[in-house]
Amino acid sequence: MFSRKRPAPIGYKCRRDSLSWFLTTSEDRTNLETQTPSHDLKPRNTICLTQNAPTTLNITYTLVFHTYPKVSDYNGSDAPVDWLGEHGPGSCSILTTLIGHGQLTWLQGMAKNVVEKADLAHPVLLYNRTKERSVEFSSQFPTGTTEIVDSIAAGAAKADIIFTILAKDDVVEAVADEILKSVDVKGKLFVECSTIHPDTTVRVAKAFHDRGAEFVAAPVFGAPAMAEVGQLVGVLAGPGPSVQKARQFFKGVMAKAEIDMSDQPYEKALQLKLIGNTFILNMVEQLSEGLVLAEKSGLGTQYVHQFVENILPGPYAAYSSRILSGAYHRMSYPLFPVDLAKKDARHALSLAEACGARMRNLEVANAHLDQVKEHDGQKGDIAGIYGAVRKESGLKYENN
Repeated sequence: MFSRKRPAPIGYKCRRDSLSWFLTTSEDRTNLETQTPSHDLKPRNTICLTQNAPTTLNITYTLVFHTYPKVSDYNGSDAPVDWLGEHGPGSCSILTTLIGHGQLTWLQGMAKNVVEKADLAHPVLLYNRTKERSVEFSSQFPTGTTEIVDSIAAGAAKADIIFTILAKDDVVEAVADEILKSVDVKGKLFVECSTIHPDTTVRVAKAFHDRGAEFVAAPVFGAPAMAEVGQLVGVLAGPGPSVQKARQFFKGVMAKAEIDMSDQPYEKALQLKLIGNTFILNMVEQLSEGLVLAEKSGLGTQYVHQFVENILPGPYAAYSSRILSGAYHRMSYPLFPVDLAKKDARHALSLAEACGARMRNLEVANAHLDQVKEHDGQKGDIAGIYGAVRKESGLKYENN
């Protein structure tokens, strides 16, 4: 939970004749200055400003981060690791799911940046069905900044803005249904960051709209290391005022940049996210084929790697290093899980088929992902494509 003071974002409704400014939350209406009898408090998420009013505002938020419904393959427990932050006015609650043994993953990095870069007004409340994991995560932060709780409903009910990032489409819809059944969402803003099919986003957005909530589609680009240091790239689509409210948590907090699709249909953000992820899949496929050919032909992988470092620095060089290090078959848990990569490929291929296009490169990469899944199961990583290419070329799957 945290209080963040920023200039009032564009898109908020203002009344120049008001003598005060205030923010109403989901449970109470807090008048932050003086209020004249002639001006009633406005609905939640309405900010009233005047020429002489303060230029900053406090807003209450909830962030929801989630991934696998089960993590038994990674840490020996069937219970997902969920974190919930409780809050009051001008604070934030956080719910996230951890994979592994307390190491920073992609989702943890996002949550970590929100907590560490925000001005914390109250302790962040942590929730997990396995309490010990809440204790473990809490120990990373200074005493008094976190508190362990056993309920998530109260925090979600009080929030004005809720971020969700989940592993799969059915999980996104299930979580949305759960929230809609237990929480009055009228006036709240939901920012959905998952990589899901555009049609799923449209359905979820409609469900929230029908209950009086706002909605922004905001998938993010970036590897776990980028998430940890707040260097993601957000893609935000939806009504302009709603996008503007969400942006304050992206650039400078969780992200280094934004692709602003204000007033564009929600599905466009997911179309871009899926197409963008095909670039990553095709990149890993091309690196794998090139490195295997270099080894089989006698050239040597080191020279291809040097070429990549000098001509294609950045993600290409990073993935080349990751592949050659053998991390794809040594990791205790995946950085880009094969199941999620297959889901992204499936959605992109569906998108292409629906509009009469074809992505042959992606079809090849997807076939190799099937082999990674068969070889490594849930622990398979996208970089395992290299192992699949090696195996079909007469080499061992592992490169050691």
